[in-house]
Amino acid sequence: MPSSRYERAARSAGYRCIAGVDEAGRGALFGPVFAAAVVLDPSRQIRGLDDSKQLPPDRREVLAGRIRDRAIAWAVAGADAFEIDRVNILQASRLAMKRAIERLKTASDYLLIDATTVDLPVSQRALIHGDALCFSIAAASILAKVARDRALEQWDAVFPLYGFAHNRGYGTPDHLAALEEFGPTTLHRFSFEPVRNACQSRDYAWSGYPEQGELFACR
Repeated sequence: MPSSRYERAARSAGYRCIAGVDEAGRGALFGPVFAAAVVLDPSRQIRGLDDSKQLPPDRREVLAGRIRDRAIAWAVAGADAFEIDRVNILQASRLAMKRAIERLKTASDYLLIDATTVDLPVSQRALIHGDALCFSIAAASILAKVARDRALEQWDAVFPLYGFAHNRGYGTPDHLAALEEFGPTTLHRFSFEPVRNACQSRDYAWSGYPEQGELFACR
């Protein structure tokens, strides 16, 4: 279970505004990767924070509301499928995290990040399985997951053949079958092998996107 020991250690070292950062949707075949940054208020505890993957959807929704209400600051951002294909999913995840941090209304002076670092001149610590160890990262994982799930529910109405409302864009059997039958949408991640494979049996093949600007600059 996560705890506040990493935040306490950072405050003991003199840092005052500690943000937890995490992403959601890194392994999906469709759509953006989302990220969130959260600065928890140590005087307003939120019971039940945990890795978003360990929580049922209704519990995530309840906790997301409490996080937004009680946190000192929070923000959500993303990197779209075009950027994922251009720079790879790891770099796109780091870009989404950077954007979320930059959107915080209160600037942080220390970052606790799940398994990676970001290109910002801010002291930071990468924690492997951070969403299972650290309250701030767990809170960020919940906000990112809830935001992405809501987005996939909206995209399900646009692309009803792929089951995004329940598979969230991941490579489930029904999603893979839809890719095989109907081919990918324009918002699939063509740099991911199952999506490329779905192109091979059709009249087109992906050869890479041209250079793009920061199309998903959530600032």
